[in-house]
Amino acid sequence: MNAVWTPAVEKMREAGIGDLAIHVFQQNIEKVARGESSYIRESDIRPLTKIPRYTGEGSTSAERASNESETHAIAQTAVIKLNGGLGTSMGLHKAKSLLNVTPDRTFLDIIIAQVMSVRQMQGVRLPLVFMNSFHTENDTQNYVERFDSLAVDDLPLSFIQNRVPKLLRGDLTPAEHPNADLEWCPPGHGDLYTALPESGLLEELLDRGYRYAIVSNSDNLGAFPDAALAQWFADSGAPFAMEVCRREANDRKGGHLAVRASDSKLILRELAQTAPEDVDHFQDIERHSYFNTNTLWLDLEALADELGRRGGYLGLPLILNAKTVDPTDATSAEVYQLETGMGAAIEIFDGALAIEVDRSRFLPVKTTNDLLLIRSDVYDVAPSGVITRTIDQAPTIWLDPEHFAHVDKFDARTHHVPSLVEATSLTVTGDYTFPQGLVIRGDVSLP
Repeated sequence: MNAVWTPAVEKMREAGIGDLAIHVFQQNIEKVARGESSYIRESDIRPLTKIPRYTGEGSTSAERASNESETHAIAQTAVIKLNGGLGTSMGLHKAKSLLNVTPDRTFLDIIIAQVMSVRQMQGVRLPLVFMNSFHTENDTQNYVERFDSLAVDDLPLSFIQNRVPKLLRGDLTPAEHPNADLEWCPPGHGDLYTALPESGLLEELLDRGYRYAIVSNSDNLGAFPDAALAQWFADSGAPFAMEVCRREANDRKGGHLAVRASDSKLILRELAQTAPEDVDHFQDIERHSYFNTNTLWLDLEALADELGRRGGYLGLPLILNAKTVDPTDATSAEVYQLETGMGAAIEIFDGALAIEVDRSRFLPVKTTNDLLLIRSDVYDVAPSGVITRTIDQAPTIWLDPEHFAHVDKFDARTHHVPSLVEATSLTVTGDYTFPQGLVIRGDVSLP
């Protein structure tokens, strides 16, 4: 065994991490040891310009009758939700998807309603599977047990993403900390391509006749399994497709698509993969117009074939995140977290596509600013779980993080959610509680 790998691999084996995950980690740590740069240089890419735009029914297509081709495509599709986050930035200590998006419905409730409504409308099985972390598996399993008809074809409702050691920057040995949990980190959602086959779920899905999968973040409430998009993907014959949106001012930090100059392949570049001198180009939303919504369509047969051809290792571009072992303590040991993004696989598959979708398919709830919007009259949450925006442009929201960033503080001050349909922006500074019947119009600062 290579000396660079030894301590980290031994730690992973002692923790019961699977062989395939260890193999992928070995490949990634070797990249770091060789000094390979994770930067994608501006000089090596070209802006992406013309791509197809989805012109279907958008968010309403889950509630309309589809044609036979759409039904055939969605009948071969599985839904996979990335559900590993705890929502610690919002003050949560359980699966983020258990957060109430509306007063009586959690992320999980809405996701399950979306799947159930498509099942009923299309007359299909449409399995739903969560990729959980070690931290969210029990919470999620306990919650979904109340839905008797959720599981189909004896497929599991979840599989667990892997974890990898944080590495000391000096010698790439595993970091140590009195809180052992802080010694580990998730390897990014690119671990989908390791955990899915290693869990046996990839083979199970194929054996039961599922050819495709739509994969998305559990906190993106717009990413429902659209039958028309399923048909588009099936008809395209592509092995891989990414849903993208036009970048706006608030999207400057999100990963964007580009074209690699050397071979004209689509690639994904994240901010962490951008050299300091290229950051201005990265954030130029006119130059790089499309961002990754992290909603992907996969041909599972093509994925299995590619994994087999590559020995289980896709070779995704590495994201080297420099952190401290305790992220709340800047004086703690300096470490690297080795991560990959699942969207980066767009450069792995020949014939991979990107399709522009409406912003209605990208409704992430990352902060309590987003939560206020979703709970307001700007959005309507139907019984089917489909969320529609009631106005053309959502207002910009900024809530004082000292008093609103954590959900408990947010809830204490938002018993009465203001009307925001006539608002352009809302800024709240200081300790403020929304009164009943408040209507925000135009640009407003409170108090």
